[in-house]
Amino acid sequence: MREITSNQNPVVKAMRELRESRARQSQMRMLVEGEKMIREAAESGLKVYDVLVDAQKWEKYAPVAQLMEDAGANVYAAPLRVIEAVCDTKTPQGVVASFALPASGMPEGMLVALDGVQDPGNVGTIWRTADAAGFGGLLVGEGSADPFSQKVQRSAMGSAFRVPVKCGNMVEMLLAKKAQGYRIVASALDGTDFRERIDAGEKAILIVGSEARGISPEVMALADVKLRIPMLGKAESLNAAVAAGIFMYQMAVFKKEK
Repeated sequence: MREITSNQNPVVKAMRELRESRARQSQMRMLVEGEKMIREAAESGLKVYDVLVDAQKWEKYAPVAQLMEDAGANVYAAPLRVIEAVCDTKTPQGVVASFALPASGMPEGMLVALDGVQDPGNVGTIWRTADAAGFGGLLVGEGSADPFSQKVQRSAMGSAFRVPVKCGNMVEMLLAKKAQGYRIVASALDGTDFRERIDAGEKAILIVGSEARGISPEVMALADVKLRIPMLGKAESLNAAVAAGIFMYQMAVFKKEK
């Protein structure tokens, strides 16, 4: 068992840098915290590099530590203060690892596109809901929260390792998909009531817009289908992740019933 005791250790410094989006892209790595998430990341086939285990909880995490070591990782025991320096949570779970970023190929099937969704919790929740609803992947445009941040990963609850994501210029990604026969579904105040069971087809992309500004004009211009969720009470609108979930399940149910 190797030990790390200093926050200035090169391994610790490199892992801490992964809290920033720029470092994740330059290193092509991400942080994964917690035994369950680490196991799911490894089971998905992602390469694991370095693992820090709370020395005071070594016996508890020995099985996952051995599993990661067998997968080729460098495993270190470290005091809690070192792990706290790496993680962005106030009370880390006691084990954190660096993994390779997932491959960024263009996903297929029904998709969700995030156009400026900035809240990490919303991004992760939408990702998790897409997984549950059987969607094939996510398209994440510029201005959205980084899907590989720890905050997004915690909200996604492992779905990030099962549902692929492609990041890039949203208009370019949508145009590429439209050229493949995809239809674009967008939420709009002048849209059709979503309860009318609009058939978007197997090749459909649901656009989720910014929490503050909604869908950008250049993206809305590409929409083939516009839907709305009527407000039955006094609230003016729904949270982005809640609205996305309603739309996704309506699309998934209609597809299943066809």
